[in-house]
Amino acid sequence: MTALLWAVMGYLLGSVPFGVVITRALGLGDLRQIGSGNIGATNVLRTGHKGAALATLLMDSGKGAIAVLLARWLGGEDAALAAGAAAFLGHLFPVWLGFRGGKGVATFLGTVLALFWPVGLIACALWLATAALTRISSLSALVAATGAPVMAWVFGLPMLALVLAFMAALIFIRHRANIQRLMAGTEPRIGRRQG
Repeated sequence: MTALLWAVMGYLLGSVPFGVVITRALGLGDLRQIGSGNIGATNVLRTGHKGAALATLLMDSGKGAIAVLLARWLGGEDAALAAGAAAFLGHLFPVWLGFRGGKGVATFLGTVLALFWPVGLIACALWLATAALTRISSLSALVAATGAPVMAWVFGLPMLALVLAFMAALIFIRHRANIQRLMAGTEPRIGRRQG
């Protein structure tokens, strides 16, 4: 029951669409009508406002981390896992936006860092290395999402690996169109405006 309550808290926190809030507050318009229509930092960057994109990245990752750390502090490790997974789901399916949310990459990375920081650092390093080599955000996300559950398993954390594998599967599902463009060689590079 405690884990369920923390899951609800995590979901509500994860549902806050910081990209939409920030772009509206800065007078940049409705993010869902810009570029790819996604509510995450990569699409915010397409507005040309790097500060807004950075703020979105930090807040989207932070909401996953805060959900985990708060739940762990007051409810223990099972509560932390439940809250982290729920925060991630909240970003993907936010109640405030009719359950049409983002792809969850920043929230995923923040959640992983808070759940077990060594795996989180490896996932972030995979994202950064892939981004540096290819300048393709979606490919970087897919590489990081693949590596995280594998590394959790290597560290001997099967429950964490299972939760991260579930999250990674959703990231792949949310990136279906990106995967098709990657295969076609038409996926846009980081920083390029779209639409």
